[in-house]
Order: sequence, then structure tokens, then C-alpha cells
Amino acid sequence: MNKAILAATLSTSPLSSSDDLSLPGEVQWLETRADLAGHIDAAWLRDRFGGQLLYTLRSRDEGGRFDGSNEERRRLLLEAARHYDLIDLEGERDLTPDLLSRIPAHKRIISWSGPPENLASRLDQFSSVKARAYRLVSRSRCAADDLAPLCLLKSLGRPDVIAYAEGHTGFWNRLVAARLGAPIIFGAIAKEKRGRGEPTITQLIEDYALPRLTTVEEIYGIVGSPVHHSLSPRLHNAAYRAHGRAALFVPFHVERFDSFWSEVVTSGTLEQLGLSIKGLTVVSPHKEEAMSSARVSSSMVRRAGSTNIFVRTNGHWTADTTDPEGVSLAIEERGIEIKGRRAAVIGCGGAGRAVAAALDEAGAEVTLVNRGRERGHLAVRLLNLPFVPLSDFSADGFSIVVNATPVGRDDGQMPFSIDGLSEDAVIVDLAYGSSATPLIASALARGQAAIDGREVLLIQVRRQFHLMTGKEMPDDLARSLLGGRADMATARKAIVSPAAQSV
Repeated sequence: MNKAILAATLSTSPLSSSDDLSLPGEVQWLETRADLAGHIDAAWLRDRFGGQLLYTLRSRDEGGRFDGSNEERRRLLLEAARHYDLIDLEGERDLTPDLLSRIPAHKRIISWSGPPENLASRLDQFSSVKARAYRLVSRSRCAADDLAPLCLLKSLGRPDVIAYAEGHTGFWNRLVAARLGAPIIFGAIAKEKRGRGEPTITQLIEDYALPRLTTVEEIYGIVGSPVHHSLSPRLHNAAYRAHGRAALFVPFHVERFDSFWSEVVTSGTLEQLGLSIKGLTVVSPHKEEAMSSARVSSSMVRRAGSTNIFVRTNGHWTADTTDPEGVSLAIEERGIEIKGRRAAVIGCGGAGRAVAAALDEAGAEVTLVNRGRERGHLAVRLLNLPFVPLSDFSADGFSIVVNATPVGRDDGQMPFSIDGLSEDAVIVDLAYGSSATPLIASALARGQAAIDGREVLLIQVRRQFHLMTGKEMPDDLARSLLGGRADMATARKAIVSPAAQSV
């Protein structure tokens, strides 16, 4: 089994000399982004990290923040070369006779960032200068651009070239690049990632088992915006390893589903790389638009006008949805009968409509609730169910209430007031975080039955895994990784602010 070099990127200055980097033992390199973090004493770093130290001073032309003079840059690079193991040299600016004569080849990482169509030409230009490695970062403008670094790596077959796409869309790109020969994969230190779309070191280790590199022939993923904090990759990838399946589940941050579908999924480029997309889970905001890309859709998808899973069989794509059973089964597992109960579903997006349709088919008396009237009226036309604007909604009289909005996931807000709920009412919150959402915490404080988004996620992920692979996700594995209902017990003892997560 091969291994990649795992490199953590430090982009903020430590607060004091007593700070502990607390890097996992799997990390072999520590990159200091001096253009972001300023001067950090290499001796201070060595006291806290035993691996290789890489100094990077990214200029504004290369997507960084250093805008000093050439002389200042020269001085900083040469000073860093006295104390750091590796120095990042920008190919367009730093390959001067003076710097090259004083920074030996084994300490050089030659880098370049720019349009994806120039990757190969830039490598040809810079590789005449000897270096430890060459880093080429693509600035993607569309979904197809994410494939350029992967195609370059496949064509080269070199162990000294690092190539990947940057930003939110490039997250998945780094994971696949490591399987195509890129020797190093960079990840942000979790507490300082600053929303740049980089994977964190914790994610790389816990969700993708890096630095170990398993064989990959099949690609699965979650498509949406945002998706980077989803727990699905952790669950699916662990199950692939348990089954010995040559597969990888990645997050696809996608702003336009149509371009992603044509340029990445159906273009055939991944197949040329020896990879094939076999299944996708679809989340906001693409659950409606994605439907038109499938050849076949389930009856529930057609009724709700929403899909959350695509499965490829014999070259054709089928759209289905696991949103309904995630809620229905979670309620039934609590011993609560749905038939005959008054139910309110807050949120008339794709997930909300699918849940409402399922509760209706199970015999509940369902009312649709939404902040905006336009989407609410669309749900009424599709489902033929009554609608109440959120501003007029009262939970009084309902015995099942489902929050199918992101409110409370990362903003600390309540999606609606639970005053007036009867004691036997059950609350279901599709939003989830590292701790109870305000809705779930409030319901538990009142002693009511409450179903956290993680319980729903567990049911959905296991069903999605089966639909996409034909195998069962080991239940013990899934619950141990997700935390199961243990989180609910914790929520009963303390109410803390939730951390953002995507399904």
C-alpha cells in the first residue's frame, strides 16, 4: 500500500510561544505561509514539530498576499533558507542565478499558479531547474478545469510533480491527484482554514484515511454547495475499506449542476484516467435541477420534484430519493405511529417536499410551511397538500414537526417556536452539527421526543450506500463513526452552540 506525504499549512501566526500546534503524527511536512502568517521562528516550530519545514512566501500574482519588492523577497527567502528544510520558489519570479546559487536543489519546491491550460507548458519551462518537487496549482473557472491537473499527472507518471485545483471546487481534486502520482497532499490546520475551501488535516486523516493510498477505480460523491463539512465521505470511505472496495467518496462543491454533469460526469475524461463515477448524492441547491439529467426517476422523485441520489447502472443514471425514509424510519424506530397524526413540515425545498410526501403516504395529515410563498405554492401544486406561511405558523396541535431548513445548523437560531407543542409531539430536525441544534436542545429540555439530523443521516447514508454499491454498510461501523444516539444523551446534559455541517 502506497503513502502520500501529508503536509499541514500554517496560515495564521500562533498567539504566543506557549501555543501547541498539536499536529497528528501522520503529518510529515509543515508549510508556513509567511505571506499570511508573517515571520515565525523556525526554532519555535521545531520545538513543536519533528518533520520537514517548508517556507512559502506567496506573491499576489500567484494568489498570495506578499506584495513587497524583489529585494525584500530575496532577503526573506535567503533568511528562511538558513533555517527551513524546504523553500518554495515561484517559477515566474524566483529562479534567479543569485537565489539558485544559494538555495540548493534538494531544498527547492518550484511552484506556479494560473490557468489550467498552461500547466504543462509551465512545467516544461521550470523543470529545467532541478528541484525536490514541482507544484502546479490550477485556478479553475469551470467544472472542466478541475480535470486538467489530473490529466497532467496521468500523462507524466512522475513522482516529483504536485498538481491540483485550488479553492472550493478543488477539494476533491487533491484527493484524486494523490492517486495519480502527486507525492504530497496539503491540508489546512483546522482552526485556521478561513473558508478557503481547503481540506483540513483532520478531514484528510479521518474521512480519507490519508496518508495511506488505497487503490481507486470507482468514484462516488456528494454534490452541492456547500459540501465540505459533510460527514458522508467519512462514512462511505470507511465502509469501502471494510468491504475492500476500490472506491473513493469525495465532496463535489458545485455551483452549476449542468456544467458539472456535462464536463465531469458524462465527458468521459475520468474514464480515460482509469476512474468512473458510479453514484452521487445530491444536496442543496441542486435537488430539483438534477432531476432532468437522469434517464429514469422513481415515483417519489416525480411526485416531490426532488432527488438526492443518482445511481449509474449499465451506463444509465437513475434518480431516487432517500429523504422520505430517513425521517419515516427514524420516527418508526422510536415506536411512534405516523398514521392519523397531524404533521407540519417546515421548509418546502426538495428535502421538505419529499418528507411531506412520505408522511402523507404513511397516513399523516400533513401541512406545508415555508417562509417564502412562491416555493410553498410550488409544493402545493406538486403534493396537493395545505400550506401555511411561516409567519402564520403555530406548532399548537401538531404531533409531528419536521424542520427541513438549514436554520439552526450554524446560526444558533430556532426555525420556529415550539411553544404550544403537546407533550407527546415529536420534533425532527434535518439540520445537524457537532452538538445539538437549538431546536433539538430546546425540545429535549422540555422532555419531548426529538430526532437529531444525525439519526436521519445514519438511515439515509446506509440506504444510499446500498443503492450505489449493492452492499450493506456495517451498522456498527456507521454508528461508531457518526456517534449515533450517544449524541442525544450528551445533548440532554448540556446545550452548546452547534458547528456547521452538511448532510
